[in-house]
Formats: sequence, structure tokens, C-alpha cells
Amino acid sequence: MDEEIGRIRKNKTTEVVVRRSEYKGAVGIDIREYLTSERYTGWSKNGIRIPVEQWAAFKEILDRAGAAHGGDGGEQP
Repeated sequence: MDEEIGRIRKNKTTEVVVRRSEYKGAVGIDIREYLTSERYTGWSKNGIRIPVEQWAAFKEILDRAGAAHGGDGGEQP
């Protein structure tokens, strides 16, 4: 049931990937680093998982963080 929602390049070897996934029967949103290098290609342990039922509260926090920096969420730094 994993479904990738989007990704953002962090640097030459790392992308931040957002995906909806199921783990042990619970659906959540994973925001995790994906590494591509000569030594290793795959998921990093760096990231977080938000239970889908908590997503609205998490998004509200992100919106407040964006507003605190003068952004509307659609601007690139």
C-alpha cells in the first residue's frame, strides 16, 4: 500500500521522500531520507512517521512554522 507523494533533493546524495505507508496495520505518512551513493543506496533511519489521524495537527504546525518565516508554503528559500 506504500504510495509516494513527493520528494525534494536535499543535496547531491540525499532526497527527502514523503510517502503514505502501512506498518503493522497502521497507516501513516513517512518523511524520510533516501540516499544514493557508491557506498549505499536506500532508506536512511533519518526521518519521522506521522500517524494519518494526526496529519491535520502536524500540517497545522508546519503551516505556523512557514508563516513565522514569512512563507506561504509555496516559496522556495
